[in-house]
Amino acid sequence: MEKLTDGIKTLLLAGVGAVALTADKSQELLKELVSRGELTVEQGKALNQELKHTFDESRAKADAEKTDTLDFIKNLSKDELDKLKELIKEREQEDENA
Repeated sequence: MEKLTDGIKTLLLAGVGAVALTADKSQELLKELVSRGELTVEQGKALNQELKHTFDESRAKADAEKTDTLDFIKNLSKDELDKLKELIKEREQEDENA
């Protein structure tokens, strides 16, 4: 059970990491556009604030989904948990064969 939970945590954290990376890359792009004069400094600041707000919302949503998913897993019956483990094992085998 712990291995299963760790795998799901890893998957959810990867999603949060992807959001963070996107936010970082977006900020780099904004700085580049401002330096080239394609955006004014004020436009860049406004877009940067909007990106930070969107990132914070995405992170909060991902954290809530992580908690919901872990709570859901904790409340699975033995049969449901066995089925989930079987599905994960099948998926791992598919990934190994790919």
